[in-house]
Amino acid sequence: MDQISSFSKTVAARRLVLSALALLTCLVMSVPARAERVDDLMDALQVEAMLGIMRTEGMAYGEELAGDMLPGGSSAPWRDLLAQIYDSDSMRAVVRTGISQTIEDTDPKPLIAFFSSDLGQRIVQLELAAREAMIDDAVEEAAREAYREMKDDEDPRLDQLRRFVEVNDLLEANVTGALNASFQFYSGLVDGGGLQLSEGDILSDVWSQEDETREDTREWLFAYLLLAYEPLENEELDAYIALSETSQGRALNRALFAGFNAMYDEISYALGLAAAQQMQQQEL
Repeated sequence: MDQISSFSKTVAARRLVLSALALLTCLVMSVPARAERVDDLMDALQVEAMLGIMRTEGMAYGEELAGDMLPGGSSAPWRDLLAQIYDSDSMRAVVRTGISQTIEDTDPKPLIAFFSSDLGQRIVQLELAAREAMIDDAVEEAAREAYREMKDDEDPRLDQLRRFVEVNDLLEANVTGALNASFQFYSGLVDGGGLQLSEGDILSDVWSQEDETREDTREWLFAYLLLAYEPLENEELDAYIALSETSQGRALNRALFAGFNAMYDEISYALGLAAAQQMQQQEL
């Protein structure tokens, strides 16, 4: 079960885009939101570009998963399944629904204005660039090493990032999301006939990985934030933290987590189900 259990750790890293986008959500007002404004908000945050990066990441991970779990490794049918699972339109629809439902009593216009500004677009681009760069294992390891070297120092930037993580509850939210996605993956495997476990067994195995998932997530998160926000001035990051402390910022933060959590849960279950089906077919 070691190969399957490693899914939780992988999900912890893959899900961290939520922390990234969550950092970008800091200013909304409490009036009814209109559907078209949700689309404008997603456009301002360049969610489409982020989903494209996540799709590339997911397709590559699907190939790794096949090598670990499928008797014959990857195949044309498996790649077709991956393309269906990581369908861009479906991914966007799930994310949009989650965001829209969660901020239905909020007006995103001030946020749209902020992220349409020069500073807002710069922040979004930094976010996307760091996310894409860390697809490369060498870049990820270098970023992690940079964090390891400074985590015990009294570094002002690291102190800022600690505040940012605490204000937005980024660590615990991502750990919970990673474990939930892992549960969905196991459930897909079981429902597809690739694994025989009770729900209690699945929960036991998933939660046994909690400590390891939390530590790996912590390291990835700070490595990522250090890389993404290195070009920002301290004053810019301080202003960002102040905005994220508002009740409105917290509400939109929850909305983005809701949208991306739903998407990752669906993908994780579908991956487990597809892997189970392929395991059975290749064994025939």
